[in-house]
Amino acid sequence: MPVARAFRWSISAASLAASAALTLGGCMQTAGPVAYVQPRADLDSMAYDQPYNAPQPVVVGSGGGAIAALSNSFASPAPMPVGYAAPMAAPVRYDSSYHLDAGDRLRVVVYGQEGLTNSYAIDAGGSITMPLIGGVPARGRTPAGLAGEIAARLRNGYIREPSVAVEIEAYRPFFILGEVSAPGQYPYVPNMTVESAVAIAGGFSPRAKRDVVTVTHTEAGGAMRAVVPLGTPLSPGDTVFVGERWF
Repeated sequence: MPVARAFRWSISAASLAASAALTLGGCMQTAGPVAYVQPRADLDSMAYDQPYNAPQPVVVGSGGGAIAALSNSFASPAPMPVGYAAPMAAPVRYDSSYHLDAGDRLRVVVYGQEGLTNSYAIDAGGSITMPLIGGVPARGRTPAGLAGEIAARLRNGYIREPSVAVEIEAYRPFFILGEVSAPGQYPYVPNMTVESAVAIAGGFSPRAKRDVVTVTHTEAGGAMRAVVPLGTPLSPGDTVFVGERWF
């Protein structure tokens, strides 16, 4: 009696194993091989600006059904496009086109000549005074033009081949009048606007007209006056007048 039971148990186990093998065999059937593709190395592509040559697909075995669906679900997505911004152009130096006038303070460097290298202020007559060459007219010149004039005078009997550089150490001040909290004279800062000048002077008074102001600009050819909005750029030596509103 026990022998018959053991025999029937072995037959049942064998039947279950055969059924499982047939079921898995049906799921594993496929018409072609399955390949895995290595993802693209985007970091190498970005660093060296060259496309990455992916290796050839490697065949890992034959299969289908559930395995094929699982392989497709892990396929690497298409890489996102990468944009590169063009380099910004170098900023234009304001000093290169600036015209000097009384009140500007300059740093004059004569290479190899410590006795001539110094800071010089443009006086009311529009000139600077240097050792050896005396007064040099600076009003209306650019810093490069003044450097050329100094070099020409030094070359005339003093230094054989002078090398001169002129830099603006401090700009002449601007003036603000009218309906502001603290009218007066203030140091000029590059890239100033009318609005920033009003802020430096403590802001508008309660009766100030706040949409436009009057700016007086002086050049070598004379003075020019205009009514401008608050965003208008200012130049050294300009005078800003803030008017009074009527209502």
